[in-house]
Amino acid sequence: MTPLSRRQWTQRLARCLVAGVAARSLPSQAQGYPHQPVRLVVPFPPAGGTDVVARMIGNRIAATNGWSVVIDNRPGASGNIGLDIVAKARPDGYTLGLAQTANLAINPALYAKMPYDALQDFVAVALVASVPVVLVVRGESPWTTLAAVVAAARAQPGRLTQALAGNGTVGHLAGELLARRTNVKVTNIPYKGAAPAMADLLGGQTDFMFATPQSVLSLIKAGRARALVVSSSHRLAVLPDVPTVAESGYAGFDVVDWKALVAPAGTPADVVRVLNAAVNAALSEPDTLVQLLADGSLPMGGTPQQAQALVRAEHARWGALVHSAGITLD
Repeated sequence: MTPLSRRQWTQRLARCLVAGVAARSLPSQAQGYPHQPVRLVVPFPPAGGTDVVARMIGNRIAATNGWSVVIDNRPGASGNIGLDIVAKARPDGYTLGLAQTANLAINPALYAKMPYDALQDFVAVALVASVPVVLVVRGESPWTTLAAVVAAARAQPGRLTQALAGNGTVGHLAGELLARRTNVKVTNIPYKGAAPAMADLLGGQTDFMFATPQSVLSLIKAGRARALVVSSSHRLAVLPDVPTVAESGYAGFDVVDWKALVAPAGTPADVVRVLNAAVNAALSEPDTLVQLLADGSLPMGGTPQQAQALVRAEHARWGALVHSAGITLD
């Protein structure tokens, strides 16, 4: 998931404008779409990372196109409750969801029973943004590199503790994948959210944590936490001096939490094309890019087919890791 160059973004915006012109001449369901408010279901609470991205993209689409986009927060069960509402909605383009890695790729392997089929009950409209996780230790930790953490873990198998914002989170699975790549054993300590996990890390009760940039940037700037590596294949603009895991000796390591706009299966293809063009145009706005980059996120965009292909690939990838690692819900 390499970031796009300025030229690529310009080309993408041109394609979006062409798609927007084409959409105005569509003879079927997309004619006059939308003629009523569009509900965007966010399967997590207000003010969280997913909610922030949803409101940003929803507001930008509404302002640019003159649409009415209504955010509907429906949290619970790691995103399953909100996504189930979308899966069972009428497939007319007026109920959409902001899905992510957890509820489309991880949860299907983690939960014994799912309320929806992640691959069959949705059509992927567009990829919106991706954000890596950052491996952090407390500010006074003796470890300043990933190599130092790996060496300590090898010297004392199972003794080092990794704080988790929750079982099955992207941070959890990033840690599991890193443990396999480095051939070390650590002890996972799950918490009910990122805040208590970070509190114990800073208090010295745990040794390290994979956290979202949004949750640790202020702590890093204040010197209370130290960033060692980022999990994506590229460095973050907000943490330019922090290397990637791949740069630190583990080529190909690339873990991000992506977010995608989805609609119920059966939504007309021409409506999907109009929505896709709107998302891509919104992502090309300079203000959108600045806001995403400041949060440690990267814009994605692309075609519905590319979005669907990524969902399927990530569903297989994370499902295999969950099963091989024996990760279960406590």
